[in-house]
Amino acid sequence: MKERNVWKLNGFIGVLAVLALLAAGAYLLIAEMIIPAVILFVLALIPISGFTVVQPNQGMIVNFFGRYSGTIRDSGFWITIPFTERKKISLRVRNFNSVKLKVNDVDGNPIEIASVVVFRVVDTAKAMFEVDNYQTFVEIQSETGLRHVASKYPYDSYNGEAYSLRANTEEIAEELTHELERRLNVAGVEVLESRLTHLAYSTEIASAMLQRQQASAIISAREKIVEGAVSMVQMAISRLQAEGVVELDEERKAAMINNLLVAVVSDRSAQPVINSGSIY
Repeated sequence: MKERNVWKLNGFIGVLAVLALLAAGAYLLIAEMIIPAVILFVLALIPISGFTVVQPNQGMIVNFFGRYSGTIRDSGFWITIPFTERKKISLRVRNFNSVKLKVNDVDGNPIEIASVVVFRVVDTAKAMFEVDNYQTFVEIQSETGLRHVASKYPYDSYNGEAYSLRANTEEIAEELTHELERRLNVAGVEVLESRLTHLAYSTEIASAMLQRQQASAIISAREKIVEGAVSMVQMAISRLQAEGVVELDEERKAAMINNLLVAVVSDRSAQPVINSGSIY
C-alpha cells in the first residue's frame, strides 16, 4: 500500500457546473421536455456527493466502494469522485511522551527510563491501511524501541571507554531515532526527533549505586591530587638543588618528599613542626 493522489477539481468550479445543470434542467422542464430535464437533474445531484473540504495539514483519504482511490493533501474546497467514503487523517507534527519504563541495562542493573518522540504521518495510505491504529502502533513501538536501546548500554561507564546512557545522551537519542524510524516505517510515520526525558536507577538499588558513584568520584579526585602532589614535590626539590639553597642527601631528600606529600595529599590542614635545632 502506497499513497497516491486522487482526482480532484476546484469545488467552486463544481458548484458552477451543478448550478448550470440545474438551470438547464429547469429550462427543459419549462419547455415540457420532461425526460431530458430529469436526466439533467440527476446529473446535477451526482457531483454533490463528491464535495469535500480539506483543512491545512490534513489529508483526506478517498475510498470508492472499498477500494483505495487516493489522498487529497492540498487544503481547500474540492470536488472528487462521487459516492466515495472519505476519512480525515492529521499530517501535523505530534509528540508522544512515554511512561517511565523499568528496564535492565546491559550490566543487569534495573533503571527507570522515559522518552519523548516527535513524529508525523508522511504516507496516509500506510497509516490508515497497513496498521490497525497508527497512533497506538506508534506508542507501543516507541516503548519497545526504547527498551531495546536501553538494554544495549550501561547506565554509567566508570572507565569512560564505552557509551553510557547517562554520559552519551546525544548518541543514545540518535540511535533511538534510527531504531524508531525502522520500526514505524511500516505505518507511514516519520520520526523527527526523540529524546530521553527521564533516567535514573530503580529505587531498590539507587542508594547502593549512589555510594558507588561517590566512591568513584573520590578515587578520581585522589588520583588528580596525587598526580599534582608528585609534580609539586619534584619541582620543589629541583628548584632547591638548582638554586643551591640547601644540599640534601638521599635520607633527607626522602624525609622531605614524605613531608611534602603528607602536607599536599592530606584532606586535613597540615600542622607544621618547627625544628629549632639539635641539642648536639
